[in-house]
Amino acid sequence: MDSLLGRTIKNDITNAHGVSLIPALTKIQDDHIKFLRNHIIDPISISFISDNKKISDNSIKKVVNTSKTIFHSIEASGKIPLMEIRKGILPFVQEAANNTNIFQLFDVVKATDEYTYQHNIGVGIISTLIGRWLHLSESEISILSLAATLHDVGKVKVPIEILNKPGKLTNDEFAVIKKHTIYGYEIMKETVGLNQRIPLVALQHHERNDGKGYPLGLKGDKVDYFSKIVAVADIFHAMSSKRPYHDPIPFHEIVSQMRRGIFGELDPIIVSVFLDNIMKRMVGENVVLTDGRMGEVVSLNPHNIETPLIKVDDEFIDLSKRNDIQIRVISIV
Repeated sequence: MDSLLGRTIKNDITNAHGVSLIPALTKIQDDHIKFLRNHIIDPISISFISDNKKISDNSIKKVVNTSKTIFHSIEASGKIPLMEIRKGILPFVQEAANNTNIFQLFDVVKATDEYTYQHNIGVGIISTLIGRWLHLSESEISILSLAATLHDVGKVKVPIEILNKPGKLTNDEFAVIKKHTIYGYEIMKETVGLNQRIPLVALQHHERNDGKGYPLGLKGDKVDYFSKIVAVADIFHAMSSKRPYHDPIPFHEIVSQMRRGIFGELDPIIVSVFLDNIMKRMVGENVVLTDGRMGEVVSLNPHNIETPLIKVDDEFIDLSKRNDIQIRVISIV
């Protein structure tokens, strides 16, 4: 809570009954902190005027180009250039995960072209973010960041025409795709100076809790915890991005499908921590609804945070009472 000191709130802070406690544009001081604690206000539900530097398109393009160069080097040599990755990619990944506006962050890391290289960076950043929300130690987060950034390294051995195929894969093509997990493990397991949890993430990030994943059909605790985190980040980024065979999936569908396990049985605690942290940060954000209108998230429904109250012009729309309208996308302006 003390980390809020000096920051300026974007909207009124209200209690569970909608009563305004602290007005918008207030700069948080010591007495406000005590007041918020007394009213048991969750700090991550507070929206602040952005005080962090926006990640530029040029900076993301630069690191994606670095990723592309490094992956081509791996394809040619079969070796992991650890020093280049630690100097050229990881500082950006870890710094980007500090961005306080996660929706601006998600928007800038969405893949639009050259999916494979953008995906590596996006999954690295989102996994790092999840690791922090799970209160992992800094040493664990360092390992997780590198593992997530390299999770798909085995795709350097998959034919590009299969990776970029615009239509549905045949059974034989999908069998080839699935081998990227084994290829990645084999490339990394002999790398000197690489923590052994990192090749495990490459091998296991498509495993699922119920044993219906691949390549080994591992269940539950047989799957490394970092692999479970990367699985969540991998799915969220993939579904949010433009792929050769699908456009970005609407936000409400991604959240709903991840909750329901459409993509396989993910770790329920990791999924809940990730999605709940996203939703709690939506207050004050602009959204585009499925009917095309733009509105602002005013407050969360304590019984179902995925159906917040939206203000559209002079109208308030309670999504918990409307089955015909949902959030299609978070609007970054």
